[in-house]
Amino acid sequence: MKGFSGKTAVVTGAGSGIGRASAERFAAEGANVVIADIAKETGRETVEVIEDAGGDATFVTVDVSDFQSIERMVEVAVDTYGSLDFAHNNAGILTGFNEVADTEEDQWDNLLGINLKGVWACMKAELPIMEEQGGGAIVNTASESGLVGMGGLASYSASKHGVVGLTKSAALEYATRGVRVNAIAPGPTKTNIQRNSPRGENDPTSMPFDTSAMTDVPMGRVAEPEEMAGAVAFLCSADASFITGQTLPVDGGQAAD
Repeated sequence: MKGFSGKTAVVTGAGSGIGRASAERFAAEGANVVIADIAKETGRETVEVIEDAGGDATFVTVDVSDFQSIERMVEVAVDTYGSLDFAHNNAGILTGFNEVADTEEDQWDNLLGINLKGVWACMKAELPIMEEQGGGAIVNTASESGLVGMGGLASYSASKHGVVGLTKSAALEYATRGVRVNAIAPGPTKTNIQRNSPRGENDPTSMPFDTSAMTDVPMGRVAEPEEMAGAVAFLCSADASFITGQTLPVDGGQAAD
């Protein structure tokens, strides 16, 4: 299936996990893909994976907490492929478990600067381009933690609740301008979220995938990154042409529990 042939997608945090799966799915659907990540090695690996499968991808180093870096990402997409049709604003980090009173100010600022400000900054750069060219679709990565409160994850939950609200506001602003804005709320997924940390895999505060999370999933298992990518592709597709401002839980039933 090549439903996105001739289109261009940007995926942040595309060096691993959900971002890489999303980038691969866009490419499999025929899109040209800009691989954006702060981690150069894994980002370039994603490009190689896509090219080996016959797709077209370009890597750009991006720090989503730096707006100039994001502007360059968008410029690369337009200069290289001529348009920006889809964006999956996915980059994020998850630092250690801390109660509200135990969360340090720099931890709070760093996490919200990437998870929430980063999504805002991406949309700030993407939306005008999409409007000018006559349309587009954006999917932001929220979380099940953006739908319910979670003790010990105050900063992360706050950032993801912010992504949900930001998604709704942007969707309303652009509802008549040809740009749809939605989000996915992943449940436990087999990813290494620490790869998106500025300090990479060696960041001692980052959170690797925890298989114990599956005990809370009604379907009795954790998700594969490709299952998140499928939801992203759907929300960007013509099949979702009347859907905007929504956050789609992809969580094995957790939001229903």
